[in-house]
Amino acid sequence: MKRLTVVVATTLFAGCAIAQGFNDRPANAPGQTPAFENQTRAPGLRALSLRREVVADGLENPWGMAQLPDGSWLVTEKPGRLRMISPDGTVSDPIPGLPKVDPEAQGGLLDVIVDQDFDQTRRIWVSFSERQPNNDTATAVATGVLSTDGRQVEDAKLIWRQTPWPSALHYGSRLVLDGKGGLFVTTGERGGNEARHEAQNTANTLGTVVRIDPLSGAPMGAGLGGDALPEIWSYGHRNVQGAALAPDGTLWTVEHGPQGGDELNRPEAGKNYGWPDVSYGAEYGGGTITGGLTQKEGTEQPVYYWDPVIAPGGMTFYDGEMFPDWNGDLLIGGLQSGSLVRLELSGNRVTGEARHVEGIGRVRDVAVAQDGAIMVLTDDANGALIRLTAR
Repeated sequence: MKRLTVVVATTLFAGCAIAQGFNDRPANAPGQTPAFENQTRAPGLRALSLRREVVADGLENPWGMAQLPDGSWLVTEKPGRLRMISPDGTVSDPIPGLPKVDPEAQGGLLDVIVDQDFDQTRRIWVSFSERQPNNDTATAVATGVLSTDGRQVEDAKLIWRQTPWPSALHYGSRLVLDGKGGLFVTTGERGGNEARHEAQNTANTLGTVVRIDPLSGAPMGAGLGGDALPEIWSYGHRNVQGAALAPDGTLWTVEHGPQGGDELNRPEAGKNYGWPDVSYGAEYGGGTITGGLTQKEGTEQPVYYWDPVIAPGGMTFYDGEMFPDWNGDLLIGGLQSGSLVRLELSGNRVTGEARHVEGIGRVRDVAVAQDGAIMVLTDDANGALIRLTAR
């Protein structure tokens, strides 16, 4: 696996709102009306000129990443490999010790996070797709300890499993430690016309955000009561592949819509985010979803939505010194858009959107490095870890 460094400057400028081409494309559901101002197609923002440095390439469909205190990065590859990438771009051999994953279709080894006290505990968590003896599959979460030399995951154990389902689609899945003793796990509703309606069924965990104890997996959900599973935090989600804590400690998520209707949400305990009863998207190939309904009593509106889609990957709130004007902004990986999507926020509303480094490839995950640089993973058979810095 070779290391290649490429430096490219974008040709955009810093500044105020401008017209941008991504806001000029026709919608897939053109007859729909947003519920409030700037819920979609917020004013376009000018972008900074950025340098791109390929830290490491030759990664096979990388999916998640987490920085270690020494500046190295743990990176997952979808076929089931965990690797460590040193600050100089050296890529380790696969690190053994994780549970077996099922890499079919949209499955595989997905997210990775590290303990806030990693220096003391060396604890990590991973999410992945797991196949059952009856061939149903599920999003699963395991935790273990990275050996001192970084060559082995020790004492790995499964702590949570989504309700199994006969599908290899829509697994989610991001992991977020909430700073209050809980672990958020995002999921998908497993795809298809039949499974989509399970997102409204709280007797399973399809299409949910769950909250669990990070060591035991014990439920720490919203306490919906009745037949609802006790780990459920929120429900009515389609396929949540991005999640992050805001500066105020609240959880934000971004999920894939169908043809149109990608959503940014701020999930609150016990609330219903509507899928598939309401959607700002359309069926693949045309046609409405649930009669084209976009609002319904008892369901929550997205903070923001995209039509056409960006196909969102991972996300993070920017907090760093390299781009001080971006502090508090949301950075989202765009798979379909092939860009880094930046949302400017005011409170819980979006006030502007920018697309950076367009054409960089399918951005699967985004993170902020210790020095404030922005790190992106491109999802490809020859994927890369790329460092974005100011000119």
